[in-house]
Parts: sequence; C-alpha cells; structure tokens
Amino acid sequence: MKVSVSQQQLAHGLGIVSRAVSSHSTLPVLANILVATDEGRLRLSATNLELGISCWIGAQIEEEGAVTVPARIFNDLIGTMPSDMVNLALDERTQTLNVVCGTSNTDIKGIDAQEFPPMPVPNLENGIELNVADFKEMIQQVAFAASADDARPVLQGVSMTVEGSEITLAATDGFRISTRRAKLSNPVDKPMSAIIPARALNELARVAADGKQTFNMVVPDGRGQVLFHLKDVELVSQLIDGNFPDYRAIMPQSFKTTTIVSTASFLKACKQAEIIAREGNNVVRLSISAGQEGPGAVEISAQSEETGSSEVVVNATVTGTDLIVAFNVRYLRELLDVVKGASVALETNANNTPGMLRPVGNDDFKHVIMPMHLG
Repeated sequence: MKVSVSQQQLAHGLGIVSRAVSSHSTLPVLANILVATDEGRLRLSATNLELGISCWIGAQIEEEGAVTVPARIFNDLIGTMPSDMVNLALDERTQTLNVVCGTSNTDIKGIDAQEFPPMPVPNLENGIELNVADFKEMIQQVAFAASADDARPVLQGVSMTVEGSEITLAATDGFRISTRRAKLSNPVDKPMSAIIPARALNELARVAADGKQTFNMVVPDGRGQVLFHLKDVELVSQLIDGNFPDYRAIMPQSFKTTTIVSTASFLKACKQAEIIAREGNNVVRLSISAGQEGPGAVEISAQSEETGSSEVVVNATVTGTDLIVAFNVRYLRELLDVVKGASVALETNANNTPGMLRPVGNDDFKHVIMPMHLG
C-alpha cells in the first residue's frame, strides 16, 4: 500500500471512526483501525463487534493494500502533524505502516487486515430513505431518555417502528418516556420494528453532517443488525433482542390542568433550581396556579438541607385546577434542552400521576415524566 492523503481529511476520518474502537477487548485487532484502499479512496473502519463505523476519504493511491494499526497511536500521531500531505506506505512482510508528513517519519507496527472482522455490505434496494437533519433531531429528542443501566438492556435501546409513511422513535428508563414521530418521504411496503442501542443512534447523530442530505437505513432479515449508509460514512449496529415496554399504555390520554409556558423561561428556571436541587435528590416542586385575574404562574422551587432554597416564578397560561407537583429537575432540563418550540405545554392530573410535556402546536414530540414524592 502506498497512499497520499491530506492530514486534515485523515484526522477528520479518524475522529469519526475511533469512537467505535473497543477499549477492553481480548482481541487485539479490535483496538486497531483498519486502513485500506477501496475503489480509489481510503477507507477507515473500527468496530467493537456491537458498533462499527467506516469512513471513506479522498486519497491519491499508488499501490493498493490494507493493514490495521493501533487506534490510539495512529490517532494521536496524525493529530500532532502539520496541515500537509501524509504519505502512508505498508511493509507487508512486517505489517509495519510508515507514516511520513513534513519532517516527521514514523513506523507503526500493525496487525494483518485479514484478522479484522468483516463489515457488512448493505443492500440499499431494501433501505428506508431518511432525511439527515430530521432524523438527527428525532435522535436528540428521544435517545437521552434511554436507560444507562446494564441490568435492563432493552431499556438501553430506542424502539423504532416504521409503518406506511410514518416512523416513530421511543425511549424510556422507567422514570420518563420520550416519543417522536415523523413522516417518511417514501412509504415502506411492510411494517417493521427494532430496538436500536441509544449509543449507536447518538453516534449516528454525531457523524451525520448537517444539511438537506438523505441517507439510507437497512435492517437485513434475520441478521439482528441495522445499517445506516451516509454519503461517506457507514455505521452498523447490533440490535437489542427483547420486548420493549408498551409505553403507549402508560401515556396519559386526558388532563385536568394544562400549563403553557415559555420554553426558554422554563429552562432557565430549571437550571437555577437544579443548582440547589442536585444536593437533594434533584427534587423540584412546581406550584401551578391559574391566577384569579390575568395570567397564571408556575413557581419552581427547590430546597436542600445542605445548600439552601431557591424559588423562581415564571408567567404561564394555566387552564384547569391549581396543582403542586414534584419532578426530577434534571429530567425537566434535559427535555427542555431539546424542545425546539418557543412554548411548551405541561399537562397534569394529580401530584401522583405522570405529567406530559410537548411543544405547543406540535403533537409529533411527546415526553412523559413520572412525579416524585412530595415530602
């Protein structure tokens, strides 16, 4: 292999794939990145057997070839090089990659590319076309609500259902549920559902460029995998096996109180309350009052024996009965961080039943939060 590639493109490609490198595997090759020539471009790939990412970058190829090199060493080395052309040359007999840039000349010992796990090749004819910007927003509004607890793997995933021309994502950690649906540009022939690891979707959102591009999602039959094919990047993930909870049955259908409040004001108040609340189990109390004359209000208060107390009042339009209810302030903040609308509606029934939040004028995004005990 003899290849010339720009340092900036190589560093960018390594930044995309290196998040899939295995940090604690018994297989040494999984700590490596595959560097291979591929139809006139340079392909970089990394996998931990659950998640795999490949990236293609432009390069001048003199000789074809492939090798795997330690991800951390290669990444750190390229990151320290000047913005110049990097020349890569492989000694196949010793599996050593020679890296030359400017005045630096480095040899890195690699492992034969034959030992690297093969990455699946998608059949894009069966793919579902998705808009990059829309799907990124869906991921950001749902994946944060997935569980981080290894004890319940199914809750570490995001439930995806596709039917007709509609796609729905949902995630829950047992204390909150986030759901988002969107229209597809092309309807699917047959409905499908899968549980995709939240981590894989977060990585997809990270590597997907912004803009109006589309990409393809393929779920091959019987393989237990999902593959996302972007312009210069492919991401493959194992699916999570199991039954996702019937979250629709838990989502309340009717409400006694609806509180409409500015998203920015509510977020700011929650951030202030969290400074005190994080010392006391993250509990914040919302006192919702309709107001006898004029607009209603929500008082967001927190108190902790160690740090003190805090109250912030936010103007609101309240219809229905007054209510005092407690929520986990971190959950509220994380939700408000991803609401795109100017105003948000909080719909409630009682202090011991779930509350629902959604952007005003948008029923495609709904978020349910379980209440906390009012002490």
